[in-house]
Amino acid sequence: MKTKAQAAEIVNTLESYYPIADCFLDADGAWQLLVAVRLSAQCTDLRVNAVTPILFEKFPTISSLADANPSEIEAIVKPCGLGKSKAKDINLCMKMLRDEFNSVVPDNMDDLLKLPGVGRKSANLILGDVYHQPAIVADTHCIRLSNRLGFIKNTEPVKVEMALKKVVEPSKQNDFCHRLVEHGRNVCTARKAYCEKCVLSPYCNYKKSLDKKAEKASKK
Repeated sequence: MKTKAQAAEIVNTLESYYPIADCFLDADGAWQLLVAVRLSAQCTDLRVNAVTPILFEKFPTISSLADANPSEIEAIVKPCGLGKSKAKDINLCMKMLRDEFNSVVPDNMDDLLKLPGVGRKSANLILGDVYHQPAIVADTHCIRLSNRLGFIKNTEPVKVEMALKKVVEPSKQNDFCHRLVEHGRNVCTARKAYCEKCVLSPYCNYKKSLDKKAEKASKK
């Protein structure tokens, strides 16, 4: 497991390599980001960003989405997959926002988790990107890289989140996760880790294990 000092080195290295840390989902405000992140489940951000402008043009407010027939929402979001369940969650989520939260997206984990279709990943994205609170978004890239780098040996999102919160400086957490996403897409991918061009190689347990295997193979 990494110490706070080691974590800081990794955070600073990624910050130098990726000076801009942005969310890949396009959204104008908190409620739109809630919708976009729900649509992103088992779907690419690129696809979501192609669908949401159509959705928000037809339903430009929380109330309009709350009043919509879920089948109307489904017809638009179907390209993102799981159209029926996503449409239902979005509709119910907007109803709750309007009726119980005065159309204001909550700024705390407990209330965010009350919203239909909102899990810890979505809630942390809102807390970090919208309210600028310390937040770890444990998506697939974050989980994969956290294990390869040696922050944790576990793929449960909540355990990864908690492990990173222990060692990553609170003010750096949100941007760190965005940078992990970019690095996971460009360098340390799920299919192949391009260790030869990875700025995190000196800190990476996965790279060390590959080197050991190569050394053993060369001695046979």
